[in-house]
Order: sequence, then structure tokens, then C-alpha cells
Amino acid sequence: MSEEKVYDVLVLGGGPGGYTAAFRAADLGLAVCLVENEPVLGGTCLHVGCIPSKTLLHAAAAIEEACQASEYGIDFPRPQIDLGRLLAKKNAVIQQLAAGLDGLCKARKITRLNGYGCFTSRSSLVVTGAEGKQEEVQFRNAIIATGSRPFVLPDIPADPRIWDSTAALHLKSVPERLLIIGGGIIGLEMAQIYSALGAKITIVEMLDQIIPPADKDLVQPLFLKLKKHYSIFTKTKVTKILLAADCIEAQFAGTNVPEGGQFDAVLIAVGRRPNTAGMGLVEIGLQLNERGFLQVDERQVTNIPHFYGVGDVVGEPMLAHKASHEGKLAAEIIAGYKAELSSSSAQTKLMHLRYELAINPGAIPSVAYTNPEIAWVGLTEKEAKAKNIEFDKGKFLWGASGRALSVGAQMGVTKALFDKANGRILGAGICGMNAGELIHEAVLALAMGATARDIGRTVHAHPTLAETFAFAAEIVDGSITDALPPKQR
Repeated sequence: MSEEKVYDVLVLGGGPGGYTAAFRAADLGLAVCLVENEPVLGGTCLHVGCIPSKTLLHAAAAIEEACQASEYGIDFPRPQIDLGRLLAKKNAVIQQLAAGLDGLCKARKITRLNGYGCFTSRSSLVVTGAEGKQEEVQFRNAIIATGSRPFVLPDIPADPRIWDSTAALHLKSVPERLLIIGGGIIGLEMAQIYSALGAKITIVEMLDQIIPPADKDLVQPLFLKLKKHYSIFTKTKVTKILLAADCIEAQFAGTNVPEGGQFDAVLIAVGRRPNTAGMGLVEIGLQLNERGFLQVDERQVTNIPHFYGVGDVVGEPMLAHKASHEGKLAAEIIAGYKAELSSSSAQTKLMHLRYELAINPGAIPSVAYTNPEIAWVGLTEKEAKAKNIEFDKGKFLWGASGRALSVGAQMGVTKALFDKANGRILGAGICGMNAGELIHEAVLALAMGATARDIGRTVHAHPTLAETFAFAAEIVDGSITDALPPKQR
């Protein structure tokens, strides 16, 4: 690399936000340098997050489905689990995707540097490689996509039996008794994996429900299933962890909960913190908020005009698809794209849609890949009530769905909220089989400003799980025939 070269875009971080930003910027004709401290691209999502967890969850679902097949007159012997082969499959998926990203990066002729980056000025970054070798990069614009790391609880002793989500995904062994601190998405997904592999699960959640951001009625079908198999304590804290040679002792504080218990391993799944330390961010004048997140505006611009932030490092929701969306947005703005309402071109319409999504995190779907899955987008009921927004609600229980009954997925629900003022959809939620796939009709409806009539009049195939979304809309529209209309309830 020539010392005199000045890159149009320097991207720090090679996760979904970083590599997407780099790829898009390169496609738009910009000279790009991508700096990542790991030797491979993909970040937390690919290597110790979304992809490995979903691979293991698929295995867990297969185990559970085999056990439930007897309801259909199909009997299997007890599944035999080979952890080595399961891990090999997980790693093969990761390696295939990582190789694909590597090829895409090379094809775009992006300069890749492996090492830790630290800004030394507002136009230069020093990259320190594995052997201490340093290289300076000059740039005109910078995109910071350094991601996040698991939150570490204070006063928790260091011990190989106490895990964060990264350690849990390594699946070195299956404990007989697993305590999970945190009843959010990560905690519940890991609970499903380890339960299927034979662990006895205890979940402790400080708030009053599991998956706290979602509406309680949306979570209820999952909760009713899980409480038959797990010990779940809400409104409960772990007050002390004590290490013993043969177990870990945990003490609890809450209402109607045991004083504590003995466990073979503990998973701490209480959230994530942004990676902002040691990179020279504050030293060059970038502003962080009180929680350490990089502050950006609706165009992903920081307080320094040619510095951008995308993904987990800029705050909630910490989702890979949010990061990649923001990465594209930042790259396009650097390249000179603008969101013009007056323009009719497809390109500027797309940019305007991205702009709208960027300033409205509620338009980004969230999914818990549990069994059943839970997915939601837009406003939840509790958010709408907190904002004093009047709404009409359509709620369809899957017990009346032919498809759900046929596949044993009757413990599900689909609901949608519509603004009383203009009739447009405000948000939607689904709990049930494949909810993470089904939610995207609601995402599109939200992006397009659809009404209950628009959705209800859209022909849905029968019998499908997707038609439950149309039924929820028809309840509000008043045209429902697969359930009683609101006036007759």
C-alpha cells in the first residue's frame, strides 16, 4: 500500500454493519480500506452469535420434533447426540459463509488490514497487527462498526463454569443443571439448545416477564410451554454466586422464589456493551452517551461530519439486520446519495425508505428463535399506550387456524395494531412456528403504510400460517369470517 494513498472510506470493524458498508461503498466507486482485528470477516453475528446459535437451534428443534412425532403415529428411538459432529456442522456453516465474504471482499478490490485500529487524528488511523507491526491509514471518511461484547455482571467470580454467550456456543460440554441469568432472547435461545441436549434449565429474570421488550400476551404461548420444562423465576435477582468444587451455588432474591440452588454451569445473558474503548474515539472528539454508545443522527453521522457509526456501537436495537441497513445508508450518503421526496426515481425512493427506517428503529423487526418463535415490529401495545396513541387491535389465536392445527402449532397468536386516526398499521407481533419468517409481511405493511382493509383484501393462500395476519387485520376491518367479528364477541 502506498503511504501517500488516501482512502475515500475507512471502515473499522468487519461485522454485518462494517462489511456491508465497505462492500456498498466499493460498489459505488469509492476507494475503501476495511480494518478488522479478526482474520476473518463476519463479526459476532457470524462467528459467535446469530449463525452458530441458529445452527444449534435447528438441531434442538429436530430433537424436539422427533420426540413429538408420536402424536402423528410415528415413533423414533431416543435421539443419540454426537457433540463433535454437531460442532463440526456448526463450524462448517460458519466457514462457508466466512469464505463467501472473503471472496466478495476480494472481488471488490477492497484493501483489508488485519489488526486493532486506533484513530490518531480525524484523518488517520494506526493499525497494529498480531506481531506488533503498525501501519497508518489516511482517509477522507470513516465508518465505525466495532460492534459489542457481552455485559459482565459485577462481583461474579471468574470460573470456567461461568459462561457468557460466546462460551456457551462453544458447546464444550452439557451441564446437568444450567442456571441462566437473563430471560431475554439470548438466554431463552441458549436454554432451548441446552435443554434439548439434556440439561435441566433454571432461568432468572429481573423484570416481570421473559423477553421484556415484547407484549406479555405475545410471549404467553411460549411461557406456558417453557414453564412445563424449565424453572422460570421472574422479578428475581441473583444476589450471590459461590464456587464449590462440585457445583456453583447461587442465591436468589424475589417473591415466591427459592433461596437459591446448586448448578453445574451458569450462563450470564443480561445484554451487551458497545466496543468503544482503546480506539481513540474520545481522544479525537467523538461523543459517546452515558452508556458508552457512539452518538449519531438519523443519517448515521457523528458529531464529526465525516465520521459515521453503524450497528451495535450506536445502540439499540442490537441486531445484525439493523447494522447492515445502517452500513448501506452510511456508504450511500458518503457517495452523495440524497433522500429527495420530490424525486420519482426508484433509486431516491429506495434511499428515502432507508432514511425513514434509520430514524425509526421500531420499523426494524425483532425475532426470538425459540420454539415457538416470537417476532414483532413497530409499536407494541405497551409502547402505544405509553405514548397515548389510540389504536384498534386485531388478535387471532392459532387454535382456529387449520394449518396450525395440522402441524401441531396451535399454541400461537398473531396480532396487529392500527392507528384509530388514519387506519394505518402501527405494529404487529406473532408467536408461533416460523414467526421470524411470517413477520416480514407486517414489516412491508408498516413500511408502505397499509391499512387493515389493505391487508385483509390481499388474497392469502389457505391453509397457511401467513393467513393469520390477514385474519388479524380482518378483525379490525370487520370482515372476519374465520372468527366472530368484534361486535359479536
